[in-house]
Amino acid sequence: MAKKRPQSKAGKQQLKDGEIPVVGAREPCPCGSGRRYKACHGRAAAQAVTELVHRPFEGLAGECDWVALRELVPAATVELTLKDGLPEGVPSVKLATVLPMAWPALRRDDGSVLLALQNDTSSGDLSRDLADTLQRALEAEPGSPVAARRVPADGPRLQDLLAPDAAFEPEVHSGFEFWVPDAENATAEVSASLERANAAAIPTTLLSGVDAAYWCETPEKNHLRWVMPHPEEQLLDALARLHAAGTSSLGDDTRLVGSFRAHGLVVPVWDLPSSMGAEACEKPAVEFAERLAAALASDAPLTAEERRARGGLTNRQVTLS
Repeated sequence: MAKKRPQSKAGKQQLKDGEIPVVGAREPCPCGSGRRYKACHGRAAAQAVTELVHRPFEGLAGECDWVALRELVPAATVELTLKDGLPEGVPSVKLATVLPMAWPALRRDDGSVLLALQNDTSSGDLSRDLADTLQRALEAEPGSPVAARRVPADGPRLQDLLAPDAAFEPEVHSGFEFWVPDAENATAEVSASLERANAAAIPTTLLSGVDAAYWCETPEKNHLRWVMPHPEEQLLDALARLHAAGTSSLGDDTRLVGSFRAHGLVVPVWDLPSSMGAEACEKPAVEFAERLAAALASDAPLTAEERRARGGLTNRQVTLS
């Protein structure tokens, strides 16, 4: 067996609690205690990594759209407004659904920043992970991507960095040409990558008459996926009331088929006929929103038929996050 090397107290680095950097879990703790990081100052970090934040976008403008862009929309961008304004040399900051090579972020040659939303993250707090990536992107050299890393447990969250009252207005794209400033003159390699990504993207459109409702086209049928901000139990009761009354559809040959649960919000899903495009969804969606508002306002106990409808909706619910 290898001999343990004696630890010299004189060689230990003495640091204050607030100055302890993040190191490997099995490495000696930088505080100089002689214990491994995971058994010393890494305990709090480990707990923060494993603790899941169920609504990471709560408190941000456009929470429902954040969820949609994270889980449902292939290609979209949103202009972000920083609470303290743009740093010198950074003309703009945009959120993107995904970036080439699954980069967490990219600092472009002109200094602008693209922050990717659909990447895997290292902790249970997606907001903190994205904030860390954003901060590093703002300081990166122009023309360079930002790599993933383990995020400090006490780092800021998006809610600390973004202006709370700024508009959050997603722009849904038909493809990923936003990856490059001049897609028409891109290299053959970049063009091939764009072509592959575009071929895999499901055509998606954001409705204009209601909030956070996204129409999408699939080979067999179309769908409407609508991220809603209401508390889950209250929303399921309201949907059950409408379903039992036969008013939960969006018109002929449409059907409320279930819902997703994603980042603390519920996303009802409708099947639509292939002939029903996004524009044809606009008026039925507005009318449904009015019926839903009335159902949400009711506090009457559910009838037996409504309870059966609720059970059916609950059984068809899928958790995405």
